[in-house]
Amino acid sequence: MRRTAAVIGTAIFFVFVPCVVAGVVPWWISHWEFRLSFLGVELTRFVGSALILAGVSGLVDSFGRFALQGLGTPAPIAPTQHLVVTGLYRYVRNPIYVAVATVNFGQAVLFGDWRLFAYGAVFCLVCHLFVVGYEEPTLKKSFGAEYEAFRINVPRWILRLTAWRGGR
Repeated sequence: MRRTAAVIGTAIFFVFVPCVVAGVVPWWISHWEFRLSFLGVELTRFVGSALILAGVSGLVDSFGRFALQGLGTPAPIAPTQHLVVTGLYRYVRNPIYVAVATVNFGQAVLFGDWRLFAYGAVFCLVCHLFVVGYEEPTLKKSFGAEYEAFRINVPRWILRLTAWRGGR
């Protein structure tokens, strides 16, 4: 896939998937109305805002790497031509899912809404099932030993404390 097509495809996927999953659906659930802060501590709202900012930043960075380095998109119908093992991928194998979950949980904390926590938990379960059942077997088939080295050294969900230096 050409770089231009990868960037356009990734941008389209970004609008239709993460923006819906981390924007439209949480809005539909909560209407982004502030409820009582968790534990009665207003500081939690700052924590929620920080989580949202971190998640959005990670999401944009990871999507950019898919398009510019992987020459593909996060969409299964237009996958990358190269395994992406730079940026946040040096710390966790699935930074896009982690970033979206971080945004979802950040909104739950910011708005003080337990329903968004429940939604975030369901999102995490669905992602786990998809990754284990489809994504990892597909990546192993597509990238072989390169993916296997990545899989062995970089955790699926919990961030490493130091960057993995293998790969490219």
